[in-house]
Amino acid sequence: MKAAIRYYSKFGHSKQMAQAIAEIVRQNPLTVESPLAEQVDVLFLGAGIFLGSVNKSVILFINTLTPDKVGCVVLFGSSALISEPTKGMREALVKRGVKVYDKVFECKGAMGPLNSGHPDKHDLEALRAFVSEIVK
Repeated sequence: MKAAIRYYSKFGHSKQMAQAIAEIVRQNPLTVESPLAEQVDVLFLGAGIFLGSVNKSVILFINTLTPDKVGCVVLFGSSALISEPTKGMREALVKRGVKVYDKVFECKGAMGPLNSGHPDKHDLEALRAFVSEIVK
């Protein structure tokens, strides 16, 4: 299985999550500023929500993806306030005709004192377990 990891991280949460995924899939996590150079079976794509929406650089990255370039996208994300931080990414991918894995990994993200310390070690352990189930 050929995998890639891309993320956008304003406060470091998605970067932490991407690094946890990298431990399992043994791929270097890159930001969404790095386009996919080759076809992959699985793309792990993550971002948080800021001011209620996905960062435009994530959408620009998604707009470079095609079904023949990516077999399936697995979404991950965090948010202090939004209950479904991956929803906007899913909608953008579906518009492009790119297959999205039916399960996502979402957890709390810290915003000042709100959800302080998240994602925490338990969140990251749960993420590793989630990814391990996908890649086995």
